[in-house]
Amino acid sequence: MRVIVLGGGVVGVTTAYQLQKDGHEVVILERRAEVAAETSWGNAGMIAPGHSFVWSSPKAPMILLKSLVLKDQALRFRLSADPRLYSWSWLFLMECTPEKARRNTLLKHRLAVYSQSVLHEVVADEQIEYDRNDRGILYFYRSQQALDKGVEHMRLLESDGQLIKVLDRDAVVALDPSLASAREKIAGGIHCPTDETGDPAKFTRALAAKVVERGGEIRTGTIITGIETSGDGVAQVTTDKGSFKGDAYVLALGSYSPLIARTVGISLPIYPIKGYSLTIPIGNRPAPPTIAAIDEHNLVAVSRFGDRLRVTATAEFAGYDTSHKPADFAFMKGVTEELYPEGADYDRAEMWAGLRPMTPNNLPEFGQRRLRNLYLNTGHGHIGWTMSHGSARITADLIAGRKPAVSMEGLLN
Repeated sequence: MRVIVLGGGVVGVTTAYQLQKDGHEVVILERRAEVAAETSWGNAGMIAPGHSFVWSSPKAPMILLKSLVLKDQALRFRLSADPRLYSWSWLFLMECTPEKARRNTLLKHRLAVYSQSVLHEVVADEQIEYDRNDRGILYFYRSQQALDKGVEHMRLLESDGQLIKVLDRDAVVALDPSLASAREKIAGGIHCPTDETGDPAKFTRALAAKVVERGGEIRTGTIITGIETSGDGVAQVTTDKGSFKGDAYVLALGSYSPLIARTVGISLPIYPIKGYSLTIPIGNRPAPPTIAAIDEHNLVAVSRFGDRLRVTATAEFAGYDTSHKPADFAFMKGVTEELYPEGADYDRAEMWAGLRPMTPNNLPEFGQRRLRNLYLNTGHGHIGWTMSHGSARITADLIAGRKPAVSMEGLLN
């Protein structure tokens, strides 16, 4: 078939790759001048099944309430005139029970583990260079009490097959000597040795090049304006560069998916949650991080991509606003510099803000709604890079009428 993929982020490009692998003709429509120029550009770059816990947890409502008056909260709620914020937030709060948080976390972990296995197949087949680091991810804590709670919390993923190693302070520093100067600030940590990191934009652009080499088409600088239907299916996608017709269509526009879906009567529970990141050159600094880490007290994540650090923090309920100012990055930069004082050239940090396409239960949207030839692959939230490859394979299987290799129980609405 000829399949039109709406969106050129990591989800759209991996989907096109898997569809092409099945023998389909693919066309990617992307509004930016190149693929992976939005959410896929500035994220933490973590392939992290060990970070599968959903944000819609029993603790989330109080954190959001506190954020109305306190600064530097990991989750920030900003009052807005957008009614969709409040309708989405109500659905989010409904998912914050212990039972739903446990169920959704295990579903998310299942998808993340499967997706990582698909990534490994792609890497083996395509030999893509993307600053991969397969030493795992370190989740560390500032107090013994927090560490004990963190270990207890992680037992849920461990019960689902996640490998974890509990480390004391000395073992943390032995794992990553660049944390030596911050040794007294760290009580211990949890090391997930099967987690990994890599630059998602670098990967996505290299994979997109493979798609083009094999006859695929990528239309960048192409703004999607609508979807035209005929009967029970999509007839064509309209853009500022003309119309595109296919046999099937995949909606993979991340945070912008609900805006387009709404034009054909499909309501998607996706809302943009703003995140902030810094990309910092290491330069000649002698002690950069050697393994990705998350400071669980401050919820600041640090990954190393070759000669750069990527630092990410904050989840702000701020609609489609991607504006930022230096003050927004002061806290995360300060935390990173405290942990790795000789880790990077902090005065050369590049600031970025982007949107995570969040669903209330933190699980992506798959399959069809109303229209027989329109397939969803969107709403991957804060670990879209982690879940993208499995989601792409699932979508290709659904389009082919095949049963996916991973159980879809709880993942298909």
